[in-house]
Amino acid sequence: MTEIDSKRISAITAREISRFRAERPKSTALLRRAHRTMPHGVPMAWMGYFYPAGPIVVAQANGAYLTDVDGHRYLDMNLADTSMAAGYGIESVADAVDRQFRIGSQMLLPTEETIEVCEMLTDRFSLPYWQFTLSASNANMEAIRIARAQSGRDKILMFDGKYHGMLDESLHFLEDGRMLPESTGLAAHAADGTVLVQYNDLDAVERALAEEPVACILVEAAVTNVGGVILPEAGFHAGLRRLTRQYGALLILDEAHTSVCAYGGLTRTWGLEPDILVLGKALGGGIPIGIYGFTSEVRDFLQGESSNDTYSWRQRVAIGGTLFGNALQMTATKVTLDQVLTEDNHARVNKLGSLLADGIEDIVERLNLPWSAYRLYCRSGYHPATALPRNNIEMAAVHDHKLRNAIHVYLANRGVWEAIDSASPAVSFAATAPDINFYLARLEECLTELCA
Repeated sequence: MTEIDSKRISAITAREISRFRAERPKSTALLRRAHRTMPHGVPMAWMGYFYPAGPIVVAQANGAYLTDVDGHRYLDMNLADTSMAAGYGIESVADAVDRQFRIGSQMLLPTEETIEVCEMLTDRFSLPYWQFTLSASNANMEAIRIARAQSGRDKILMFDGKYHGMLDESLHFLEDGRMLPESTGLAAHAADGTVLVQYNDLDAVERALAEEPVACILVEAAVTNVGGVILPEAGFHAGLRRLTRQYGALLILDEAHTSVCAYGGLTRTWGLEPDILVLGKALGGGIPIGIYGFTSEVRDFLQGESSNDTYSWRQRVAIGGTLFGNALQMTATKVTLDQVLTEDNHARVNKLGSLLADGIEDIVERLNLPWSAYRLYCRSGYHPATALPRNNIEMAAVHDHKLRNAIHVYLANRGVWEAIDSASPAVSFAATAPDINFYLARLEECLTELCA
């Protein structure tokens, strides 16, 4: 089997970063200017950490492509961390948003489209009641608060390697059995309410539920923010559903990243039964959106606890925000669901995901690389080992940050924006088969040179 030499990775990375910066003088100048008013020269700190050669300054984005201020055009295989999976500049969404903005973008009141969107979501995801936020992070936070209020318990059970947004409770990882913070600035007690176990380990889940006052299990349909994908084993989600019912905890399913994998998300495709389902990102077609749906039992709790006139604000669940569920969100989401994220388009894009996985398998076979391809519809991609991981321990054992960065800057210099170390390739709903073949050709070129 071919092994990739670490010195070769470093040499190619240095060469590609030098080329990247030399060929983008306008981005460099603008970012230098931006440092005067923003830390790292970016409006959100993450942007300063993600990219091995630094960010680019974007001039425009259309369909499945980005163009920077220096005129370089990139096939976007990151999709702004899947938030733009529907594609950039969708004409039908742009026209609808323009019309809505002119007649009122935010009134702190529902519109008719609000009701229509909820009906569409119910038809697609099979949950009867819905609420809206500005992001999936907000939606997860509200879902957790509802679970705590309804159960009368405090703790949340999650899985090592998860990503549920920038919540204090969720920003921890396991190392040698200890739970450690992923970043600084978290409250010292933030981990006290969190229980972490390994994905696919139902025995560990049951032990935790038996020992701890767990309000809810918060779980991804598949773990996708770990430099690849960790797929659930057969029976894992059914086991979570059984155990949460047995121990009286709510089951919250986070499909912010995977709802675009199939029509109705993996919830519908795999027949999952959450108490609360969290969505967001791509469903707004480019307008910020967080969504969560829930069962009649959760609705009865929320509606019952707020219908009593004697209840004060202090006795109600702490959910809501001034801009949540605004008219612009509803208009964009309605058009995106109705005209872009359709059943036919899902089928077409998932064929492209299969084309991507097939191509990756062909490449690694030709290069005799001990790699494999995982298959998760439009989120298919490459994994640097022959066996796919079943948990974050196995993923972390093979994840090579330096190798990922080498691949990403190499691809960027050749017209592919894969970019983020934690997220592997994703197929845009605006992509075509020639786009996927272009990506595969660039990936093979990169891996061939790394293996030389």
